[in-house]
Amino acid sequence: MSWLNRVRQRIPFVAKRDTPDNLWQKCRKCHEMLFTKDYEENLWVCPRCDDHGRIGADCRLGQVLDDGYEVLPSPVVKEDPLKFKDSKRYTERLKAARNSAPHPDALTNAAGTIKGRKAVVGVQDFGFMGGSMGMAVGEAFIAGVDRAVAEGCPYVIFTAAGGARMQEGILSLMQMPRTTVAIQRLKAAGLPYIVVLTDPTTGGVTASYAMLGDVQIAEPDALIGFAGQRVIQDTIREKLPEGFQRAEYLLAHGMIDMVVHRKELKDRLASVIDYLMAAKQAA
Repeated sequence: MSWLNRVRQRIPFVAKRDTPDNLWQKCRKCHEMLFTKDYEENLWVCPRCDDHGRIGADCRLGQVLDDGYEVLPSPVVKEDPLKFKDSKRYTERLKAARNSAPHPDALTNAAGTIKGRKAVVGVQDFGFMGGSMGMAVGEAFIAGVDRAVAEGCPYVIFTAAGGARMQEGILSLMQMPRTTVAIQRLKAAGLPYIVVLTDPTTGGVTASYAMLGDVQIAEPDALIGFAGQRVIQDTIREKLPEGFQRAEYLLAHGMIDMVVHRKELKDRLASVIDYLMAAKQAA
């Protein structure tokens, strides 16, 4: 036995401790390594570059609604109506998405209060198949509107989607007129419809309920559009301006009403609800 091995045997080694693999998060914009606990306390906003990270439905509802809110049951729809298969069966993709998500599809509703103001809030989770709009999302949106009408309160929707769900074909596209009709029922009841556009909001969602709000709010630097920039650029054969399809660009060109930081969003929503509900009561 060599002297090196004898020395190594006399050194007491402590067994490697199991440590969580999610202690740190990397900012997608500035690439700074962020301590997860601090990042969460900062509402998942990077303290260095102010990038607003993508968050799930439960996190969003907890930030916006007061304590004691009720998560509404998700509507049951027929799954895989077209028996769709690409590299995987649609049923397999749904199963994988549900295994990594707390809710059965991309849109979740909750009823509660925002700083004491009654509201029904819907949240699209981009982490569930890109927040894509299928029959389940359409039914959940309509259920949220119906609950708001029954409660006599606003419906607030947080959008985040890559568009319609391709595995449901024309049935996913039919959710565009269905959700539009639901919004008309809400407006016929004299109730506010408030949209908060988060990163990203694109495709058929942008072409329907995402752009029909009484008030359009967006988070800073959120990507908002219908077709992708490269598709538009190749079609018109012109270079697009700096910041095209970002929230600040849309605000400057009159497409949305305001850009609000996540830390100020709950207060701003309460103010908007006060204003719109006062107008309803005065009518």
